[in-house]
Amino acid sequence: MADMELGYVQERFADLVWANEPIASGDLVKLCEKELNWKKPTTYTVLRKLCEKGLFENQDGIVTSQISREAFYSARSKQIVRESFGGSLPAFITAFMDGHGITDKEAEEIQQMIDKFRKEA
Repeated sequence: MADMELGYVQERFADLVWANEPIASGDLVKLCEKELNWKKPTTYTVLRKLCEKGLFENQDGIVTSQISREAFYSARSKQIVRESFGGSLPAFITAFMDGHGITDKEAEEIQQMIDKFRKEA
């Protein structure tokens, strides 16, 4: 899946699908009407676009994900680092932390992650 960009509305829709899958497309229409105040055509238009992006599949009226929520956000984060920070994780972290400190607990959690990934590499 090359395009990790979702607009705010598409992201809200995707979160609904991930939280309720597998879901019948008719039930998804009802859910979107309730949660997003959408009409049926809007739901199907957004679903079609996200199916074209490879995020979801509508097979025999049942909507399921082709990529998990976690995998999507992981890939999107990597795309942001690559495109906005030249692939430099330290540059991303510097920008993210600009003007903010971290707690001792957060520092320990980050250090544990670093240690874990160092061992795996």
